[in-house]
Amino acid sequence: MSSLVEVSPPVSAALRAGSPVVALESTIISHGLPRPGNHAAAQEFEAILAGQGVTAATIALVDGVPKIGLTPDDLERIATDESVVKVSSRDIPIAVARKVTGGTTVAATSVLAARAGIRVFATGGLGGVHRGASETFDESADLTVLSRTAITVVSAGVKSILDIPATLERLETLGVAVVGYRTWRFPAFWLSDSGCDLDWRADSPEEIADIMAAREAFGEPSALLVANPLPPARQLDPEVLSGALEAALLAASRAGVRGKAVTPFLLDRIQQVTGGASVGVNLDIARGNVDLAGRISRSWAGRSVVRVSDASQ
Repeated sequence: MSSLVEVSPPVSAALRAGSPVVALESTIISHGLPRPGNHAAAQEFEAILAGQGVTAATIALVDGVPKIGLTPDDLERIATDESVVKVSSRDIPIAVARKVTGGTTVAATSVLAARAGIRVFATGGLGGVHRGASETFDESADLTVLSRTAITVVSAGVKSILDIPATLERLETLGVAVVGYRTWRFPAFWLSDSGCDLDWRADSPEEIADIMAAREAFGEPSALLVANPLPPARQLDPEVLSGALEAALLAASRAGVRGKAVTPFLLDRIQQVTGGASVGVNLDIARGNVDLAGRISRSWAGRSVVRVSDASQ
């Protein structure tokens, strides 16, 4: 690890002991959920892991210091300080030099977590290929970063605002493996089923750990994406989402919204059109992914103990 990166004592101790650790991104706190409920949600995500005996490693930059594992004060600052910026992987050195406080995206969180030796990461939805990308070339850095970062990411697929078939094609091209958790269909964040088939599925955390072990033995350098859908009964009403998304896309086009401003604009409009229902579904998604990531991390840590024991005999 670079001397610029600070790993909290609880996370450091857990990693040294081979205990389960799960990385959590912080843009969901700083930019993804509305205040003031975002702070309580961040605390809840960490509590879900603590209840499983798993150490939470929420990742963010605080005054230019990349921190893996936040103090309560750090967590509150990320949630409440409106000057907190969004930091992707390419931005980390600049943010360090400028002493910026920022929430880390999937790309930045993956990079920092992997460098610390954390193998499992929970997020809400992955970034992907935007609609109209054949003209705009608008594609999330999440995809290329995951192509070169050996970490297991638990996600509810990608947001419905994206071009999901194109995103899956890019993941295939980039060599990022996708496994459905108890499903053969790729989820669409607010929806349990995007309509896109998957080649692989796993039905337990232990099966995911088996795949992780095989990938490690093979020296696979890319990420494993575990697609974890919401139960259909808890998804956003598909008709409501379709109408909200159409209205949001039209508003973005009329307003001339481009680039990285598109996603927050669309999410805000969808929240307005759905009367806040999308936020509740966001929370359910995050809770489910954090819970599954914790169980995968526990299974992986158990395998690590066995490997160490076998090697010592």
